[in-house]
Amino acid sequence: MAPLRRNLLLVFVFVAAVAVSFEAAAAGKTGQVTVFWGRHKDEGSLREACDAGTYTTVIISFLDVYGHGRYHLDLSGHDLSTIGADIKHCQRKGVQVSLSVGGFGRGYSLPSKQAALDLFDHLWNSYLGGHKKGVPRPFGDAWLDGVDLFLEQGAPADRYDVLARELAKHNIWAGPGKLLHLTATVPCKFPPAGYMKRALDTGMFERIHMRAYGYGDDYCDWELAWDKWTAAYSGSLIYIGLPASMQVSGWVHPKNIYYGVAPVVQKAPNYGGFMLWDRYYHKQDNYRSYIISYA
Repeated sequence: MAPLRRNLLLVFVFVAAVAVSFEAAAAGKTGQVTVFWGRHKDEGSLREACDAGTYTTVIISFLDVYGHGRYHLDLSGHDLSTIGADIKHCQRKGVQVSLSVGGFGRGYSLPSKQAALDLFDHLWNSYLGGHKKGVPRPFGDAWLDGVDLFLEQGAPADRYDVLARELAKHNIWAGPGKLLHLTATVPCKFPPAGYMKRALDTGMFERIHMRAYGYGDDYCDWELAWDKWTAAYSGSLIYIGLPASMQVSGWVHPKNIYYGVAPVVQKAPNYGGFMLWDRYYHKQDNYRSYIISYA
C-alpha cells in the first residue's frame, strides 16, 4: 500500500475510534476520572494510585525538556526503576497510563516541523511501541497508552499540529491490541493560544481536559468557557478539570461539585468526565470516595 494511502487509512481508523468513544460517552455520567501523577515524591507510587479504585486514567507528568536536541523527564524524585512494572500493573487493572509533555517550566518548544518529528521519534522509541538501538527506555518494556499535551508556554511557530498528526498516524501500533490516546490539558480561557489551537484543530485529540480553576490573570468564568470548549471541539470528549484539594487555588467544595458543577457539564453531549490535579492533593482530600459517583 502506498505510504500516503496507508497514513490516511491510519488517521481514518483513529478518527473512527474517537467517534466510537464519543458515542459511548454521550451526555450524562461516565464514571471517567483522570488524575495527574508525578509532581510530588510523597504522593505514593503509581501502583498505589491505580489501586485506589478512583481513576480510569493516570497521566505521568512531565517530559519537561524537548525541542533543543535534548530530553528530560521530571518525576519529582520517584524511583524510575519501579515505574515500568507499575504501568503494567495499572494496565492489567484497566487503568490507562499516559505521559504528559510540557509543564510549568520553559525548557520546551517545537520551533519547526523537524523538531516536532524529533519529539515524536523520542516518544515513540522511549515510551511507546518503538525500539531503536541506543535509545533508552526509562520504563523498560512497558508501553504507555497515550500522550497528553500540557502547554503552559509556547511560541506562534511551535508545531504541535505536526506532532499530533504523527502520533495519530501511529495510533494503532501503540501496543498489542490497543489504541494510542491523544489528549490535551488546557487552561480555562477560550480561545486557546495559537500554537495549541493549531494542534487541536487537527481533530486528532480524543480528549481535552479544561482546567476550571485559576486565579489572578488566569481566572475565567468556567461555565461560559465550558460552553465554548464543548461547542468548538464537538468531536473530542471534554473533561472538567478540578483541583483535588482545598490546598490548591480554585478548589470547589464537594457539595458545589454535586449540585453546581456536575449537572452543568453533564448536559454537554461530549462531556467526558473529571480531571483532577493531582494525586498528591487528592490523597489529602475528603471527597475522594465520592468523585466517581459525581463523574
